[in-house]
Amino acid sequence: MSTKQTPAPTPAPALPGRLTAAAALTALEGLALAGLGVYLLFVGISGDADSPQQAETGGITVLALAALPLIAARGLRLGRRWSRGPALITQIMAMPVAWTLWTTGGAMIAAAVALALAALAVIVLLVNPTATEALGIGPSS
Repeated sequence: MSTKQTPAPTPAPALPGRLTAAAALTALEGLALAGLGVYLLFVGISGDADSPQQAETGGITVLALAALPLIAARGLRLGRRWSRGPALITQIMAMPVAWTLWTTGGAMIAAAVALALAALAVIVLLVNPTATEALGIGPSS
């Protein structure tokens, strides 16, 4: 009988809170997009839209767009280097959307402010030296 001891696996280093927060906000944006896509599909299929075909096409498009922030959020949560680019692109794309919501007025102003603040927060969190170092990006890499 052999009594080999296998070494305990080394735990992965903990991600900085900034990176976790950026992943959470990016995932929240992706989930909001996915919800909008499902809503548009439902409106198109139920026939409540002026143009069901346009609503269905829009729903499918928005669902496809929701994949980018969701994949980026997962990558950030796992500390993957590649995920920073898609996450930043998502935030940059969110800024004109927030402006459009702002100019629409009414209840959309609150949505515009929330989207713009979330996008700015994620950008600040992802360009932070702690986050870039945790992702292996920068001069110390």
